[in-house]
Amino acid sequence: MDTTPFIAPLMTPPAPATPPPLQAMQVVAGYGTQPVLQGLSLTVAPGEIYALLGGNGAGKTTTLSLFLGFVRPQQGQVRVNGIDPVQDAQAARRQLAYIPENVALYEHLSAEENLAYLLQLAEQPATPASIGQALQEAGLQPEAHARRVAGFSKGMRQKVAVALALARRVPALLLDEPTSGLDPLACADFNRLLTRLRARGVATLMVTHDLLAVADVADRIGFIDAGRVQEEVAAQAGPPSTPGAPRFDVLALYRRYAAGVAA
Repeated sequence: MDTTPFIAPLMTPPAPATPPPLQAMQVVAGYGTQPVLQGLSLTVAPGEIYALLGGNGAGKTTTLSLFLGFVRPQQGQVRVNGIDPVQDAQAARRQLAYIPENVALYEHLSAEENLAYLLQLAEQPATPASIGQALQEAGLQPEAHARRVAGFSKGMRQKVAVALALARRVPALLLDEPTSGLDPLACADFNRLLTRLRARGVATLMVTHDLLAVADVADRIGFIDAGRVQEEVAAQAGPPSTPGAPRFDVLALYRRYAAGVAA
């Protein structure tokens, strides 16, 4: 009989689960005594572009305010890269970049100076070389880097804002109607910038009315109504079988969106 002692092999403990960059769980929240979000649940994973569509008053902007820490949940939980913005709003905001519908920049400063100042405010000072690289990656023409932003178009301002997100290297990006007022070419440019952020693993949550624009770039589309996500639709898995084939059934998306807006 074999009397050799049995020695159990050492087991490597499982790595702790990484929290998703953006997560809301059964959140009820609003302004005063009037709830706007009524059981909102959504999660945005690293490297995912999630588009939230809905009519006016459905809760889109309140959802962004929730992650920014401007609205406190009455029920449920919200996390930004594992941080509770109710407990530590500043720490949560350091994990985010936020691009509003109308990008607010300092008109008397150049694109380079805006980035330098805003990065300093975010406690992430950068070198002129890294600022120039971020602006270049965002697609801003080199001759515009040192120009005052007072004469910039909306598309150029969006590129400066994306450059800030690139330079900060945060895990999550919030977008409020990012393609509103952009012409089709500028919209396509903006979507290409989002794909660069996706490749970096940035989780992007955008709220928008622009169904056609998000159908070109989103990985998931959520339809929000009455303060909660009623339905989610994922993009076609894997590469399209035919180059240029749509990732979503746009007509079906439109019918679903129109039904929610009319409800």
